[in-house]
Amino acid sequence: MRFTPSIRSTFLRAAPGWMALAWLTGCAVPGTPLPIDGPAAPAAWTAPLPQGPAAPDLRAWWKLFGDPALDALVDEALARNLDLAIATHRLREARLQAGRAAVQFRPSFSGNARNVQDVTATDTYFHASIDMVWELGLFGAGDSVRAAANADVDASLADGQGIRVAVVADVVRNYLDLQSARRQLQQLDRLAQLDDRAQALADVRRRTRTGAAGEAAQARAQAAQTRAARALPQEAGARAAQALAVLLGRSTPDAAWTLPGAPGTPAAGALPPFGFQALPADLIRTRPDVRAAEAAVRKAEAGVGLARSELFPRISITGSLLYSYNITRNRRTTSDDVPAIGPVIDVPLFDWGRRVRQVDAQQQALQAAVLGQERALRAGVAEAEGALAALAAQQQRADALAAVVSAAQERTAAAATLARLGLASEYDGLAAHRALVQAESDQATANDARALAFVALYKALGGAPLPAGEGAVPERHAQARASQGVAP
Repeated sequence: MRFTPSIRSTFLRAAPGWMALAWLTGCAVPGTPLPIDGPAAPAAWTAPLPQGPAAPDLRAWWKLFGDPALDALVDEALARNLDLAIATHRLREARLQAGRAAVQFRPSFSGNARNVQDVTATDTYFHASIDMVWELGLFGAGDSVRAAANADVDASLADGQGIRVAVVADVVRNYLDLQSARRQLQQLDRLAQLDDRAQALADVRRRTRTGAAGEAAQARAQAAQTRAARALPQEAGARAAQALAVLLGRSTPDAAWTLPGAPGTPAAGALPPFGFQALPADLIRTRPDVRAAEAAVRKAEAGVGLARSELFPRISITGSLLYSYNITRNRRTTSDDVPAIGPVIDVPLFDWGRRVRQVDAQQQALQAAVLGQERALRAGVAEAEGALAALAAQQQRADALAAVVSAAQERTAAAATLARLGLASEYDGLAAHRALVQAESDQATANDARALAFVALYKALGGAPLPAGEGAVPERHAQARASQGVAP
């Protein structure tokens, strides 16, 4: 039911009764308690934490590798990645929409000009008016609209940060895959040299009839297997190079990415020892998906508040200044101006049931958002726990393979000593040398897996640089951030 200024004098006498009735009926609608802090994070991790030197900063964790080339690639991706550029525009859109919502409940003015003919078709008037409408946004309507818009901005910020986390992690992972493929090809080159030497010695042993039958064929087969094994790292390197080019916003990969490294050069992308002095489980709340889920809860809360505000009268103040000019120059009047101002009150009467159902529907949406927040938190905890467990397992694997390499080195040195003393042939020591190369390759693979588990851990914790101008994380996470050594 809508009341306009033309009948406001009649309505104003009954307005207190209408508003009291609307207030009482609105307050009679039961509400659902709104969540404040959401589900609690676990008190501690169940997986073991790495022990060693201090851990890197959550926002620049890839610098632990100490590789300037990797640092440059991450900086380039943050500056040129297309997904990040799209997220930036989405964030600007959300902020502009929030600004629009902020002024929705302020007075708005409009102008109008038209010709009007009277009912007798005798005179024609030119009407010009300035109109004002001010919707007051009472009973929480204004606050709810602004809260929903701010929640959209927070969700857009979280989505953009989630893309930033994924981009950084993918750049590091593909760079590590490139380095791993390069190391594997170097190991295969060493095995190929051993295979060539084994074939040459097998041919000599065959001609001198000092070797076993089939040694030459076995050496050729072994060499063919080594050549065939090159296909996998070559394919992995090519895929990683293409993926890295897309992440950097390039049309083609850099040719230097797939070039073999010089023999004996230090391995790039090696992860040094590290550890955590403290890794609070509440740090999981800084994950972008958890922050997006929290924003969804706040938006659902605003939806409940807006639906409840529609149970109350909607009050607006309208005003106009009308100027009328008689175009036909009638003698009765030539021009006049009429000011008017008054309230417009929309009282929910005949659609009360629909509005109550809308409140119930928004409360169900709020409950779903709360469950979604809990699901996001549990999924984040599970992902971080899995990364910690994988990191610990790969560390144990690398340590065990280090012992295998040490034993293989002793065996190779013993075989070389026997060959130098003439107690064994060079051909007999090739197997020990090949086992050493294979053990070193296995250890390098374990170290690569450990590095990838490290990447997965910091991705699970939401590690990435914060966008310029963003206020880091909510204040309730400040203690967790400080104990991790993350700068605000």
